[in-house]
Amino acid sequence: MERAELTEEIERAEGLMLQDQAEQAEELLARLADDAEAYVDANCPTTDELQWFAFPTLFERLAYRRVEDDPRELRDVGEPLGRLYSDLALARVHAEDYDGAAAALKAAVRWNPMDCAARLNLADLCRASGDVQEYLALTYSVFERASEATHLARAFVNFAGWFQATEKPRVAAAALRAARNLDVRDGVLAAALDQASGTDRDPDLVTDSEATELLAAEGLPDGANAEIAVCLLMCAGDAASAGARDLAANLALRARDLVGEAAVEALLALIRETDEGDADGQE
Repeated sequence: MERAELTEEIERAEGLMLQDQAEQAEELLARLADDAEAYVDANCPTTDELQWFAFPTLFERLAYRRVEDDPRELRDVGEPLGRLYSDLALARVHAEDYDGAAAALKAAVRWNPMDCAARLNLADLCRASGDVQEYLALTYSVFERASEATHLARAFVNFAGWFQATEKPRVAAAALRAARNLDVRDGVLAAALDQASGTDRDPDLVTDSEATELLAAEGLPDGANAEIAVCLLMCAGDAASAGARDLAANLALRARDLVGEAAVEALLALIRETDEGDADGQE
């Protein structure tokens, strides 16, 4: 099935869900998933050839691109299959098949490692099932992969809830302050801030510097958005050098959305200085 056909079928399944026909949607999506996995098994049978989807960072994923004439071309399959499995998980949630939903979300994360929405949804299911370690691991992994500030904010909200449950209200306040500082419109974040207002986890009870120290002591990267912006800008530079101008522009815009125009200029200057320093050291 061509990618366009697959996308069309996924959209048809999404339409079924909107019409409250989750069972029919689940059947269609499950069949598509089986067909896709069978195709991959037949055309890319070895572990090495499938390692691309396990690469953890955006840079590695962008760097690992198969040539156009490779008959086992899988370059564009990750995003639609990630979407397919995310939709399948939603259909199974409607059917109250939570184990099946978790399995589908794991497949979504496998095929599209950068899909932080799937990671956060899977984290929610793990929390509901009592798998605290997996819940925390999935939430933390968002800091290493997110390219949208909304996902970072959700991760901070998750940890704020965890710190509240483990009787660390001051750290919970720090996590909520870090989430608020990302300045995104998100219903989950807004609800968390509203619930915390006037309590011992109110983000106004800590300053930015105190929040940074508290989060660092717990191993959380308060500056995660800046680190991700650096990664995006470096990838944009590589893409521009390779002639992929549209990709380079898109990556630069995503970096700007995370940290703002002025910060992007400062980060670019820092990257240039670092590159020049490395070059001097090699000489």
